[in-house]
Amino acid sequence: MATNGKPGKGRHGAVRNRIQYYNPKTKQWVKADRGSNTFLNVKNDGTSFKGVTKK
Repeated sequence: MATNGKPGKGRHGAVRNRIQYYNPKTKQWVKADRGSNTFLNVKNDGTSFKGVTKK
């Protein structure tokens, strides 16, 4: 399980059962649930999600 660390040190580990994909057509990152393969969220600023595995 990803947990928040001490202030200024960042996150410990990755978020489980989540994965993110880059959509080159829209140039945005899409977060999905690994088990059910449903899309959860899209980042509009072009940066990736923190602590989520990239694919």
